[in-house]
Amino acid sequence: MISIQHLSKAYGNWQVLHDIHLELEKGKVYGIVGENGSGKTTLFRCIAGMEPYSGHIESNFDNLKNHLGFLPTNPVFMSHVTGWEYLKLLCMARKIEASHFERQNIFDLPLDQYAETYSTGMKKKLALMGILLQQNEVFILDEPFNGVDIHSNIMIAEIIKKLRSLGKTVLISSHIFSTLSECSDQIHLLKAGRIARSFEKDAFADLERDMKAFMLGDRIEKLVMG
Repeated sequence: MISIQHLSKAYGNWQVLHDIHLELEKGKVYGIVGENGSGKTTLFRCIAGMEPYSGHIESNFDNLKNHLGFLPTNPVFMSHVTGWEYLKLLCMARKIEASHFERQNIFDLPLDQYAETYSTGMKKKLALMGILLQQNEVFILDEPFNGVDIHSNIMIAEIIKKLRSLGKTVLISSHIFSTLSECSDQIHLLKAGRIARSFEKDAFADLERDMKAFMLGDRIEKLVMG
């Protein structure tokens, strides 16, 4: 269980997050949706311990960071580090015995090549593979479906479902609503740094309708009809 209470974040005079409250349980997948700039990535970075914040984040772990894997939207890798070396480093950080990773290389990545030379999609798949090999209990995935091919999107969705079945806690953001709704047990709508509404699975259709109304309004009609 992760309990987030009164979480707020500001950069100088710019208030990004306002009094966020969330309860995240084991064996559940939580989706976060919102427009660009609504605060999704900042929220994820706060939970992951990568940003200072005001408020409280409590969990069943002595140190949440030691049990959490974070997949950023655009992973960045050190120069002259191969995919294999990167995975080995992540395993060593969790004191997990590193192997040659052939069996775990489900994305068929060229692990003997420098990670910095990978395509955008390959970098994302390598970073995801790394946090999976760490055997984390909590996963934060920021736009995991962006920049990867359709086949990999299907695989990532199935990985998320498998993590749920293993009792992991998963928090994801995505602009691909169909995939997000397929994977999530609950979706939270973030507007201007606030949790505007929360939707259970049987109300996801209402969320999609509300999002279209909020984001589109009559813009399409104005464009098409003149």
